[in-house]
Amino acid sequence: MEIKNLSKYGNAEKIVLAEQLWDSVSKESLEVSDEVKRELDIRIQNLEEGKTELYTWDEVKAHLRSIR
Repeated sequence: MEIKNLSKYGNAEKIVLAEQLWDSVSKESLEVSDEVKRELDIRIQNLEEGKTELYTWDEVKAHLRSIR
């Protein structure tokens, strides 16, 4: 699919279009496998128990730049 001539629309109109597209997707039933559900449950539990190390976006960017 190709959307042509987006440049003729203003930012507000593009945002409305993006919101409409997102709403059309988010209303659909998206299937998540049992394996993914289990992994998410583990990650939530680890977060709630303080077993997960969290980083700010600035920390992540700095780390990525340091490993180049």
